[in-house]
Amino acid sequence: MSNNKVLRFQGQVFESLPDANFRVKLSDGREVLCHLAGKLRMYRIKILPGDTVTVEMSPYDDKKGRIVYRGR
Repeated sequence: MSNNKVLRFQGQVFESLPDANFRVKLSDGREVLCHLAGKLRMYRIKILPGDTVTVEMSPYDDKKGRIVYRGR
């Protein structure tokens, strides 16, 4: 998939699940299931409930996403 078809949203983590999965509430009110992107997993960036994150989502599936950035 080319990068211009990826949708990016801001959200807040509200639940941590096993295997680096998280429930994220997006800024528009939707709740999605997200997993960590490879670089976050490789460098062992910790994500906790309450963190602000950037989520990439496919335009074809609006229930799943990938956390690509941890905000402050």
